[in-house]
Amino acid sequence: MMKRKAKILSWLLGLLTMAALLLVITVYTLPSLLSWQSPYLARCFFVLMLCFALCLLRLLLGPTAADRAVAVDTLGILIVGFCAILSIPTGRSWYIDIAIAWALQSFIGALALAKYLEGKGFDE
Repeated sequence: MMKRKAKILSWLLGLLTMAALLLVITVYTLPSLLSWQSPYLARCFFVLMLCFALCLLRLLLGPTAADRAVAVDTLGILIVGFCAILSIPTGRSWYIDIAIAWALQSFIGALALAKYLEGKGFDE
């Protein structure tokens, strides 16, 4: 019973923290990280950096290999987001090409890691 209350409290604390961060990101004007960024792109960049830090934390502290695998896969998705954000203000389409290549590589890596964690070979 005590573990259930602690788990509910932990989830509630996490939910309140995420709500507070979302409120700060939407209301507080962030300083532009780069001179060409609009305030909206700066907020998107900040959100991606926050998610990147949380994924790195899960990668370091993850109790199981599956948690670490999900963190690595999420980092790949975040890199695709960074490439998309960079392509908007610069107008360079090769960032999208990098994002597509990274997404394919991340997908193949996730499949290989899932096979490895299951203990199966690549030919099965």
